[in-house]
Amino acid sequence: MQKTCKQCEIKFEIDQLDLDFYKKINVPVPTLCSECRLKRRQIFRNDRVFYNRKCDLSGKQFISTYEPNRGYKVYHPDEWYSDKWDAMVYGRDFDFNKPFFEQFDALMHAVPRLGIDIVNCENSYYCNFCGDDKNCYLDIAGEGNEDCYFNLFVKHSKNVVDCTFVYNSTLCCECINCYDCYNVQHSTYCENSSDCLFCFDLKGCRNCLFSSGLRNKEYFIFNKQHSKEEYGKYLENLQLGSYVQREKLKAGWDKFKRENAIFRGNYFLNCENVSGDDIKNSKNTFHSFNVLNCEDCKYLYDVLDAKDCQDLNYSLYKPELSYELISTLNMVKSAFSLESHYCNEVYYCDMVNNSKNLFGCIGLNHKQYCILNKQYSREEYEKLVPKIIEKMRLDGEWGEFFPFDISPFAYSETVAQEYFSLKVERTKSEKIYQGPEFQLPDNIKDLPDDLVKQILICEKSEKPYRVIEAELKFYKRMNIPVPHLSPDQRHLERMSLRNPRKLFDRKCSNCGQQIESTFTANRPEKVYCEQCYLKVVY
Repeated sequence: MQKTCKQCEIKFEIDQLDLDFYKKINVPVPTLCSECRLKRRQIFRNDRVFYNRKCDLSGKQFISTYEPNRGYKVYHPDEWYSDKWDAMVYGRDFDFNKPFFEQFDALMHAVPRLGIDIVNCENSYYCNFCGDDKNCYLDIAGEGNEDCYFNLFVKHSKNVVDCTFVYNSTLCCECINCYDCYNVQHSTYCENSSDCLFCFDLKGCRNCLFSSGLRNKEYFIFNKQHSKEEYGKYLENLQLGSYVQREKLKAGWDKFKRENAIFRGNYFLNCENVSGDDIKNSKNTFHSFNVLNCEDCKYLYDVLDAKDCQDLNYSLYKPELSYELISTLNMVKSAFSLESHYCNEVYYCDMVNNSKNLFGCIGLNHKQYCILNKQYSREEYEKLVPKIIEKMRLDGEWGEFFPFDISPFAYSETVAQEYFSLKVERTKSEKIYQGPEFQLPDNIKDLPDDLVKQILICEKSEKPYRVIEAELKFYKRMNIPVPHLSPDQRHLERMSLRNPRKLFDRKCSNCGQQIESTFTANRPEKVYCEQCYLKVVY
C-alpha cells in the first residue's frame, strides 16, 4: 500500500508486515511517514534544556526541564514520587462534545509533572532520564554511572566525560560507540580496548594511536607496529596537554581517517535479516538505529530488548507488542504513550507507572481501569473505551500520537531540534553574555587555582559556561586541556560526527555491490559491504 504523508506530502510504503502489525494491535494505518512520526514523538522529549525554578508543592528551588511560566504544575522528584499528593484527585469524566486531545491537554495542565526524570540517583540532580547515577553532572539517559559528566546514553561507567553511547567503560573522553574500554580518548567504535587515542574500529587493542580496523594489537601508530619504547617516545612528544596542539591532532586524525579507514556500510553484530545501523543481537528488525536484542520490529531508535514493536524511541527493558512510545520502560501491549514504565495495555498515557488498562491518564501508579484519571469498574472501562475510540476515530485522532501543539516544550528545547534542526539566525551584534570574559591558557598545567569561579565563553556559540570542580580534576588527572566550547556545543559537535539516521542507496567501494547505508553515495570515505569489510579486517 502506498500513502501520502499528510505532514510532508512525500509518498511512503506500507507493506504486508506493517498491515499485519497494525491489525494485531488494532490501530489504523498511519497518516504520517515514519520520519514525521519520529519527529512528532521527539517533540515530547527535552533532554538537556534546564531551568532554575521552584517546586510547586514544597517551594524548593531545583533544576527542571520545564520553563517556570509555561502553565504547568511541576514537582521536584522527591515530591513527585512521594505520597503527599494523589493524581486521582484530578480525574474527570470524558466529554463526548470535545476532542480527546483537547481534554488530555487540560489534564496535562492540571496534574503535577515530574520536574526532572531521575530515579535512585545520588548527588546527580543536574541530570535527566537517569537511574542509579552517583556524583554525575549533565549525564543524559545514563544508568549506573559514577563521576560521569556531559554524556549521552552512557551506562555502567565511571569517570567518563563528553561521550555518547559508551558502556561499561572507565576514564574515557570524547568517545562515541565504545564498549568495555579503559582510558580511551577521541575514538569511535572501539571495544575491549585500553590506552588508545584517536582510533576507530578497534577490538581487543592496547596502546594504539591514529589507527583503525585493528584486532588484538598493541603499540600501533597509524596502523604500523612499533616497539614499546618507540611508542612511548612518540606519545610523549604529542604534547597532549596543549589545547592548540590537541585540536591540530584532532583535525589531522579526522582527515587521515576519512582518507584511509575502511567503513562498514552498516554496523551489524550477530544479526539476521535487519536494516538500519548500530544493531546488535537482533533479528527481523528493520529501519532501526542503535538497538540491541530486538526481534520482529521496525522503526526503532535507541531501544533495547523489544519484540514485535514499531515506532519506539528510548524504550528499554523488554517492550513488547507496542507502538508509538517514547521514553518508556517495559511497556507491553501499549501505544501512544510517553515517560511511562512497567505498564500493560495503556493507551494515550503520560508518566504512568506499574499500571494496566489505562486510557488517557497522567501520573498514576499501581492503577487499573482508569480513564482521564477517573476510576471505573472493569465492566464500565471495557464499555466506555470503545466508545471513546470511535469518537476519536470520527475526529481523526485515533491512531495518531499526541499533536505537536500540546507538548509542554518548545521545539528548540527538544531532541527533535537535534535530529531535525530548525535554524534560528542570530545577528552579529547580538551578544549573549555581557560581562568580564576569562581567557583560558593553552596548557592544562597553566590553569589558575580559581578557574571554577570564572565565566568562560564558548568559541562557537558565544554562550557562557563554567567548569565544575570534579570536571577540572578529571582533566588534570588525564592531562586533557579544558574545552573551549560549552557542554551543549560539545554535544552538538559529537552529534555531527555521527551519520544521519537515514538509509541511502550506494555501492560498495571495493566490489561495487549495491548496498543500503547511512553513508550517502557522494561521501568520500571507503564504505564496504559486510563481506568485503570482513575480508579486509579479519
